[in-house]
Amino acid sequence: MKRYLLFIILFLSYTSIQGQQKLIKAASYLDVRSGKLVKPANLLIENGLIKSVNPKTIPDNIEVIDLSGKILLPGLMDMHVHLDMDFEDNYQYLLVTENTSKNSLRGARNAEKTLLSGFTTVRNIGQVHPSIELIGVALSEASDNGWIVAPRIIPCGHMIGITGGHADLSMMGGYAENIMDLGPKNGTADGTEEVLKATRYQIKHGAKGIKIMATAGVLSLEESVGAQQLTNEEMVTIVEEAKRHNVTVAAHAHGTTGIIAAINAGVTSIEHGSILNDEAIELMIEKGTYLVPTTGIMEIPLGNEKMNPKLVEKAEYIIPLAIKSHEKAIKAGVKIALGTDAPLIPHGRNALELSAMVKRGMTTIDAIRAATVNPAEMLNLHDRGEIKEGFLADIIAVEISPLENIKTLENVVFVMKGGKIYKQEQ
Repeated sequence: MKRYLLFIILFLSYTSIQGQQKLIKAASYLDVRSGKLVKPANLLIENGLIKSVNPKTIPDNIEVIDLSGKILLPGLMDMHVHLDMDFEDNYQYLLVTENTSKNSLRGARNAEKTLLSGFTTVRNIGQVHPSIELIGVALSEASDNGWIVAPRIIPCGHMIGITGGHADLSMMGGYAENIMDLGPKNGTADGTEEVLKATRYQIKHGAKGIKIMATAGVLSLEESVGAQQLTNEEMVTIVEEAKRHNVTVAAHAHGTTGIIAAINAGVTSIEHGSILNDEAIELMIEKGTYLVPTTGIMEIPLGNEKMNPKLVEKAEYIIPLAIKSHEKAIKAGVKIALGTDAPLIPHGRNALELSAMVKRGMTTIDAIRAATVNPAEMLNLHDRGEIKEGFLADIIAVEISPLENIKTLENVVFVMKGGKIYKQEQ
C-alpha cells in the first residue's frame, strides 16, 4: 500500500511538472550577443524560465506553441517611460483634475499597451502626479502579483529636483502660490538635507531606481531648457544614498554643465543628453555612464497645439542640438540604452525608438542590444535580455528578421512574459 501511495505521489508530481512545461517551436532566434540568427529555435519553458534552448530530447505530452516561420527575440526593454501620463489635450491639468486612483488606472491601461507591443520590462522613470503615493510602485507590485496585464516595472517614485525646477510639477501648468506647493516627499527638495529626505522617502516606499533633474527641461515653464538645477553637492548626496541601497540613479540632463556634473556625481545614466561636448562624451566612456537618448521623440510631430508656445520654442531649440549630440555619442561608442519618454512616443509604439537610433547611426543589432542586453547590464538585471538557459521566459516573435528591417519590431506577433502568453497572432 505504501509503495502504491508513493507511486501515486511521484506520478502526480511528475505530471504537475509536465503541466508547467511548454515548448516553443520557431524558425530561429536572435542571439543578441553574437548578432546572429540561430536555427532552429526550440525553447523548453518551465516555471516561467527558459529551461533549455534546442534540447536534444523533448518530454512527451508537452504543450507545443507553434510559431513556424517566426523569429524569436528576448522581450524588449524601455528605460524611460511615464506610464501614469498621456500627452493629450490639457495634459498639464491632469495633475489637479485626476485623483490617484484614476491615475493608477491610466497607468495600468498604458502598461498593457506597452506589454502587447513587445516590451516586457520598463523603467517608470518618474511619477507625473503630485500624490505622495507612489503610483509606479503600485503598478509594479500589481504586475508582479498578476493583477494587471503589464511589463515588469522598475519604479523610480517621484523625480527629485529643486523648487521651481523641472521636477516641481507645478511648473507644468504655471500654477499660482498655494495651488501645488510640493516638498521632499513629492520630490521637490532644496539643499542636501532635503534631497536626502526625498531620496530616502522614495526608496522607503518601494522605488527601485531614483531619477534626478540635473537641468531644466522642455515641458515645464522655467526659462531655460538646459541650465543646471540641482547643485553638485545635492547630486552627490542623492547618488551616495542610492548606492547604499543598491539603487541606480538616472539624471535628466539637457545642458552640458549639468550633464558633466551628473556624470561626476556618479549617476548610472544620462537621460536625453541633448548638448554633449567632447568632455562629456569622454567622461561617459571613462566612467561607463549610459546614455538614454530618447531620440525617437525628434522623429514625431511635437503636438504644438497641446503645448504652451514657450514650450514649443524650447523644443524647437533643443531638437537639432540633441540630434547632433546623439549622433556624436553613438559614433564615439558611448553605451546606449533604449528609452522613449513615452507618452511623447505614444504608449504601445515604443519600438519607434529603435528606428530612430538606427537613423542616428547605430547598426540594427546595436539598436536591438540597446533594448535588451544593455538595459539589463545597466540595471544589474542578470535574468533577462537574452534567450538563454535559466533566463526569464520573456520572449517575443516577429515575421521577418529585424536585422534586415528594424521596423518589423513595431509589429510583434507574439508576446510571452514569464512563460505566459499575452499575445499570439496567427
